[in-house]
Amino acid sequence: MKKKSIVSSILIISISLIVAASLLIQQHNYKVTAAKMHPTKDHVERVQPVLTRTLTEKLTIGAIGDILIHDTVYQDAFNGTAYNFNPIFQNVKGILESPDVLTANQESMLGGVAIGVSSYPMFNSPHEVADALVNTGVDIVSLANNHTLDKGERGILSATDYLNSVGLPHVGSFLNEEDRKKLRIIHKNGIKLAFLSYTYGTNGIPIPDGKDFLVNLINRDFMSDEIKRAKQEADVVIMSIHWGNEYQRIPTNEQKDLANFLANEGVDIIFGSHPHVLQPMEWIHTEDGRKSFVIYSLGNFISGQVRDYKDTGGMATVEITKQVTKTGKTIELANPAFYPTYVSSQRHRNYQVVPLENAGAFGLQNASTKYQEIQDHMTQWLR
Repeated sequence: MKKKSIVSSILIISISLIVAASLLIQQHNYKVTAAKMHPTKDHVERVQPVLTRTLTEKLTIGAIGDILIHDTVYQDAFNGTAYNFNPIFQNVKGILESPDVLTANQESMLGGVAIGVSSYPMFNSPHEVADALVNTGVDIVSLANNHTLDKGERGILSATDYLNSVGLPHVGSFLNEEDRKKLRIIHKNGIKLAFLSYTYGTNGIPIPDGKDFLVNLINRDFMSDEIKRAKQEADVVIMSIHWGNEYQRIPTNEQKDLANFLANEGVDIIFGSHPHVLQPMEWIHTEDGRKSFVIYSLGNFISGQVRDYKDTGGMATVEITKQVTKTGKTIELANPAFYPTYVSSQRHRNYQVVPLENAGAFGLQNASTKYQEIQDHMTQWLR
């Protein structure tokens, strides 16, 4: 009996200890939960600034015009064993490296020597042009233009393989439909930029049946759908577009109408090409209260064409500011600028792209006067 009594006492004490421990744990859990539900003043003051502060991100986007490699240009770049286009851009490398992101219009397809380099009217350029663009600061190239199909599908495949091998993104011409659906988005400084590219045509060369993905042709329904997809995934939508009339320094009514359509569909920045001469910059005020930027033609950046403004190009830039608060995101475009350039050569040799204001040292007469003329021409609709 005495032994049973001792065992019973121990059992009662154990149960009591367990119950007490359980009550302590419940009280502790309540205090933790209460602290989470009702934070102290110090906790509120520490968290509040994070919730209300504005996050601001900025970058500068730049664009240059046609990379159009005529025979005189690629012959000048050939040293007897290899092509080297780096010297052509050496005098403007510092300028081209200044934007955070730079795009260019690769006018002649970079099919490479294996399928035969060629000039007007059916262009095919050495792969090494891409090396020079990467070395100079170009981040992405547009491939949709009237020369995209000059060497057919094999030219596109060869160019694409090489561009991929050197890490130079490209848009406007694709390997297949799946590739076409992949948006080209560049992430920089906390801002996502979507790049799109279209052309008015391909000089009458038909697109192979069932292979519309080889080049994006201007189609408002298709463009509208892609712009909507781009707006869902990116902060800023940038359109490279091949349009207008060759050698005309003022945009056509068709260009202006299409620019307004693109802006109202959601495009933020439009970089135009094809006329081979410069056309002005302009703001477009959209129906939903936004502001889009357009440069109707960036002209030739490098080509074998001379005189009548065909040897004058440049780089357009615009600043992008993204602000994020707890209530949403805003995008602002500001401070468009243009940096004129000139293609210098001596009897189709020693091609060099140089700043227009310094072109007097490279043989251009009245360089400073022409520099001011070009600046006035490009900014006339911004004033």
